[in-house]
Amino acid sequence: MAERIAIVGASLAGMHAAHTLRREGFDGQLTVIDADPHTPYDRPPLSKQVLAGEWDPERITLPAAHEDLDIDWRLGRAASALDVGARRLSLADGTAVSFDGCVVATGAAPRRLPGQPELAGIHLLRTLDDCLAIRADLDAGPSRVVVIGAGFIGAEVAATCRHRGLPVTLVEVAQVPLERALGREIGQVCADLHRDQGVDMRLGTAVEAFLGDRRLEGVVLSDGSVVDTEVAVVGVGVTPNTVWLEGSGLRLDDGVVCDETLLAAPGVVAAGDIARWPSRRFGELLRVEHWENAVQQGEAAARRLLVNDEAAEGFDPIPWFWSDQYDRKIQLAGRSSADHAVEVVHGSLGEKRFVALYGRDGVVTGVLGFNRPRHVMQLRQLVADAVPWAEAVERARQL
Repeated sequence: MAERIAIVGASLAGMHAAHTLRREGFDGQLTVIDADPHTPYDRPPLSKQVLAGEWDPERITLPAAHEDLDIDWRLGRAASALDVGARRLSLADGTAVSFDGCVVATGAAPRRLPGQPELAGIHLLRTLDDCLAIRADLDAGPSRVVVIGAGFIGAEVAATCRHRGLPVTLVEVAQVPLERALGREIGQVCADLHRDQGVDMRLGTAVEAFLGDRRLEGVVLSDGSVVDTEVAVVGVGVTPNTVWLEGSGLRLDDGVVCDETLLAAPGVVAAGDIARWPSRRFGELLRVEHWENAVQQGEAAARRLLVNDEAAEGFDPIPWFWSDQYDRKIQLAGRSSADHAVEVVHGSLGEKRFVALYGRDGVVTGVLGFNRPRHVMQLRQLVADAVPWAEAVERARQL
């Protein structure tokens, strides 16, 4: 039985792991380590309510951070190395933490553009400090905001800036937003959603350069145009935070590769954006960067540390995701991709209020809804049951 458990990463997965350990009866030493100095907080509001100025940062503190979990907090101190054999963590401040069990939940870091300069006015968005820096620039009333990358984070930032009444240019290198995740047809709906709100869409266009000496003055695009702006937010995806684990002996391949019980090595589990595990349900290694997955995986990883191999259970839920953009709630249960079959079973793309099913290899794999939460919740079971594609479409249309 573990007497000392260390959790590296105090975001959603890490804090749900801490809460679960105490709830399941672990009464040993519990240490939580994170490079971020702030009290653990929830991230989805960073691109929405906090960025809009509608919520104070205190409102997004994670509930577990207020609980009496008897935690040895090491906030503002990054983990720099993991020695699996010695079961010891090294911290950047020169200290070390020994453990019997370890939860690796260091998440992911936003990617930068090649050659992206360190220039005032150019932002990434991942942490509370990132959000507050952008918010301060938005409060100053820029002439325009350029959002680079039309994925979910970029789309939410664009929507929030329009909500604040700011002119927005959204730059995306692909021909339509989210094409790889949702396919071209649905991606076109996403583009139209922003156009309807007055966003200047620059699709199939890359960033060539940023202008300005001390502060951003403009963005040069690959079509030769220049967009004058004092604020740019780069949202071109994330990379799992695995650099500190190099040499640890863990298998690193687009995250920390685990077995189906989330065990990465004896006494070491992974959870959240950094964990990559084999899903029997979908027949592939998955790494999911969504809120619900972080909650479920943090809890499952914690329970895994408290049982032996014989009692360990596989982790294989239906991935779940949502995004709020303007007056649209976009929800996705399961898996979708540009190479999946897609069928609209309720509503219409023209109305931007619809339900679509995704399928692969003859079975339904995902359900997507635009302002159709009831349908998504009910049709989620089709994905859980891996219903054959034709039958799933028929049953969904009868709902």
